[in-house]
Amino acid sequence: MKTQITEEKLTELFNEHSAYVYRTALLLTRSEALADDITQETFIKVMNKYDLYDEGRPFRPWINRIAVNITRNMLRKQTWLKLFGQHMPEAVDTAGGQGFVPDSSQEVWQHVAMLSLKCREVIVLHYYQDLSLEAAAQVLGIPLGTCKSRLNSALSKLRIVMKQDSDNALFQGGKLYER
Repeated sequence: MKTQITEEKLTELFNEHSAYVYRTALLLTRSEALADDITQETFIKVMNKYDLYDEGRPFRPWINRIAVNITRNMLRKQTWLKLFGQHMPEAVDTAGGQGFVPDSSQEVWQHVAMLSLKCREVIVLHYYQDLSLEAAAQVLGIPLGTCKSRLNSALSKLRIVMKQDSDNALFQGGKLYER
């Protein structure tokens, strides 16, 4: 029988992984309030289900899977609550103030934030968290081919939007601006 997690171990895991879980949730949800809730729920689940964790395997993929599943559940719940008229926290501009955007340009991540959740998940896991496509597929619980397809679709959409933005930046107010 596996042992339950100790308070010291949970504190250690929280200190080591909470910022990572929060940033991932923020990039997926575009809402600081939801990212906070997801981070909290993720560590509650870690505490309650730690006996299912295989300590011979890396911890980060396991917590990634938990965080992504909780994110999906909360976004699904948010959709239903909006349908029934209950107020939910508004999304925030993740590229704006907090410095949680990866080293890539903030403009790219603003466009990523506009993609569907399925596309954002693959982009965030592969490019932001530096997971291989195989690892991202495993975290998402989807076949590798589906993961590759979602990544390709997301990148195609980003190329189109980025090209439109660059074309719009060149022509503003009837005047053509030089590069």
